[in-house]
Amino acid sequence: MSPMLGLLEKLSKVVSAGGLISGDALSERLFPGSNLPIALVRPRSTEEVAQILAICHEMDQPVVPHGGLTGLVDATQSNQQELALSLERMNAIEDIDVQSRTMTVQAGVPLQTVQEKADEAGMLFPLDLGARGTATIGGNASTNAGGNRVIRYGMMRDQVLGMEVVLADGTIISSMNKILKNNTGYDLKQLFIGSEGTLGVVTRLVLRMRPLPVSQEMALLAIDDFTKVTEFLNHIDSALGGTLSAYEVLWQDYYQLVTKPPAEGRAPLPDNYKYYVLLEALGGSITADQERFVAALSEALEQELIADAVIAQNQGERDALWAIRDDVGQVAQNAPIFAFDISVSLNHMESYVEELKASLTEQWPDHSCMIFGHLGDGNLHIIVGNGDSSIEAKKAIDETVYAGLPARGGSVSAEHGIGLQKKEYLSWSRNSDEINLMKVLKQSLDPKDILNPGKIFA
Repeated sequence: MSPMLGLLEKLSKVVSAGGLISGDALSERLFPGSNLPIALVRPRSTEEVAQILAICHEMDQPVVPHGGLTGLVDATQSNQQELALSLERMNAIEDIDVQSRTMTVQAGVPLQTVQEKADEAGMLFPLDLGARGTATIGGNASTNAGGNRVIRYGMMRDQVLGMEVVLADGTIISSMNKILKNNTGYDLKQLFIGSEGTLGVVTRLVLRMRPLPVSQEMALLAIDDFTKVTEFLNHIDSALGGTLSAYEVLWQDYYQLVTKPPAEGRAPLPDNYKYYVLLEALGGSITADQERFVAALSEALEQELIADAVIAQNQGERDALWAIRDDVGQVAQNAPIFAFDISVSLNHMESYVEELKASLTEQWPDHSCMIFGHLGDGNLHIIVGNGDSSIEAKKAIDETVYAGLPARGGSVSAEHGIGLQKKEYLSWSRNSDEINLMKVLKQSLDPKDILNPGKIFA
């Protein structure tokens, strides 16, 4: 019997019916990249994951963990020598504890399901991003997802209290902590949050819920000058007394793209301003929060920090404003394109963008460059097209986008991780000692390098 057939036979004895997909059936599934894996295995429990990894460890079989496959850096790409491990059948909400403000879930639960279950319980799970309907909570942890409300609630690592993870050799590390303060030694879950499946497979999580806001105020603002974008952020954050939850900034080109046909959104404000700010505040008093919100915007208008504004009056209008921001698919009009998520401090952001646009124009006069981002946390999304989809063009654009970051202390990845696409540039944001320590951790936890091999490190 060949090693592959032996592997499949062993795996088939671990998972229940339908849990192992191989052969022609693989072509019916969506896989990142052009190569299909040896097989796709779909466990239903942590114990099954442990058995699968123990078998793979014994047979030196590489494994690529899958979440919702919404990542943008090829961290879930596999080849014909690797096994894909999907947690899609581990999708149970195990417990909701309103008193302790926790939710215990399996890793394959979609983010949107977590949000909806929290809402039904009168609570809020604050992590939010455009792929909420497909992205899984385990994938969110593995990539340390950020999203729209980082400025107030932090990234995914701030939403996780406990975690269960399976190591490369099948060892189960269960630390399903439900308390907010636990200062007993190393916080092991933080090793795995953001590790992109290279150190272990996340199977279950204890999530931190927050009180459900009573009020939601939203506005779209137009600003002429980037200095005023940052000044207004300081003003509004102070004026709203801690209720600011989102501060999204759209550059003019992107705003024009998502508010004109074929886009479904329509421009609530004229499209001749340089910057547009989508502002959200979540609070605990409808009347008081509304009055404070309007007063803060009025003051900003008087101080000429903002040039124009439209305030959402109901949920439909709030949804419409978010829909404009989230209509990222419109960038396909400029295909072929390459997408980036970088971070740079606010005091360096304007000079970085100006330098980037000048460099792009010099190299490709007819290029497209769309920029928007979660500006409150320094995260910019940049989508560039130069009419060329070749590997050479991708590398040239990569280097152009990343070139201005090292000197400004910026990061080549704000929230999507490293995967395959950015591993060549990891050293542009992390020094050699940091990278060497990461490799020591990888070697210690996965000495045979079977978990998502080839990702992160060049």
